[in-house]
Amino acid sequence: MKKGLTLGTVLIFAVLCSCASPQSTATEIYFDTAVTLTADCSEEVLSGAFSLCADYEKKLSRTKDDSEVSLLRAGKSKVCDETLSVIRKGLYYSELSHGKFDITAAALTDIWDYKNEVIPTKDEIAEALKSVDYGSVSISGNEVDTGGRAIDLGAVAKGYIADKLLEYFKANNTKSGIINLGGNVTVFGDKYYTVGIKKPFGDGELSATLRLKNKSVSTSGIYERCFEKDGVLYHHILDTATGYPADTDILSASVIGDCSADCDALGTVCVLYGLDKAQELIENTAGFEAVFIDKDYRIHITGGLRSVNGVIELK
Repeated sequence: MKKGLTLGTVLIFAVLCSCASPQSTATEIYFDTAVTLTADCSEEVLSGAFSLCADYEKKLSRTKDDSEVSLLRAGKSKVCDETLSVIRKGLYYSELSHGKFDITAAALTDIWDYKNEVIPTKDEIAEALKSVDYGSVSISGNEVDTGGRAIDLGAVAKGYIADKLLEYFKANNTKSGIINLGGNVTVFGDKYYTVGIKKPFGDGELSATLRLKNKSVSTSGIYERCFEKDGVLYHHILDTATGYPADTDILSASVIGDCSADCDALGTVCVLYGLDKAQELIENTAGFEAVFIDKDYRIHITGGLRSVNGVIELK
């Protein structure tokens, strides 16, 4: 049964826990994101986790010309097993959404300049849309052929990296911690964490809080990268049917599950779908729940969640 709570709009996470045991914590910048790692481990183990971030950035970043993902722009190329896994995950959600989510939309993404608030022309959008076709990507072994199309794994990669960081910490006998990659948070260990979801366009206020244990949560929203011009909000979640920002009734979608990569991709698909279809998707996807914020600033939660004294938790 779905519930609606009249709270504010939300996005991005703040972890609001006080930890009794000594923990190492640090923040570094990767993937144009502040990555904050907190865990009951040695400084050496923590440093190793950031080294993993650097390694994945070299493989998966679209902004680094020599990354494996960037080299695919030239056509057929051999990639490592990890890059291949992320590409396959992206293709899965491209297929699931019938192209609403499409990893070959990089050419379209590139012509939208949010920093300088530049809206591409209709002709530029039409030209970019010609290259959007996930069905043209072929894989043989570790060889990927994009047909010269640039691919963008941004809606999957950070979640995938969070999953790999979790594996790394557990392999190094780390009992508890927080992996925070901006809109992707994973908490693990024998304690509950309170994860606050910040109000968009606000000054750091929280609109909702989640009580989680051994779970990942990822939020996609229309105000992460955006600008307003002539009364119209232009944001970074683009509709591949039109080439323009998605115009749905969802401001943000926070997806909760065991796999951060899946949460990451599902959140973007949900924003593209709109509230009714997004709720249906999550309700019919085993192992996942979601918190949606609509354009009237109301919160909607899927059937496996409940609100207890204003805190949202799994049933």
